[in-house]
Amino acid sequence: MTFSDRDIFEAVKYHLPTVNEYVTSHGGKIKLLGTHNGTIYIALSGECHGCAMSFMTTKMVVQKKLRELIHPELIVINVDGTPENALPDTYYTEEDEAQTKNDTINQTRFIDKIKHFFKKKTKT
Repeated sequence: MTFSDRDIFEAVKYHLPTVNEYVTSHGGKIKLLGTHNGTIYIALSGECHGCAMSFMTTKMVVQKKLRELIHPELIVINVDGTPENALPDTYYTEEDEAQTKNDTINQTRFIDKIKHFFKKKTKT
């Protein structure tokens, strides 16, 4: 798959309202937790949390629809507290995006301070 974790995360976030319609009709909700190497990690909440059919909902509804909308090789895992359905140690999430933006802002401020410092030096 040639998409980055961020690309997949953004695509899923964009399509989540469409995918969430079925889950919402059953009193549930989907929360996007993160992505890693073509795998999407979600959490089902509301009536869907702990439901015996949550595995089927994840695979036959959520994964199937996201494969249609984004890429046919995507895998969706409902992080439900079991060891086999846990988040990996590293994965992309929105917090990564916020941190990247903060780092960029801080870098820009630092560069501006350096430019300002050298402008003062050249004037004297």
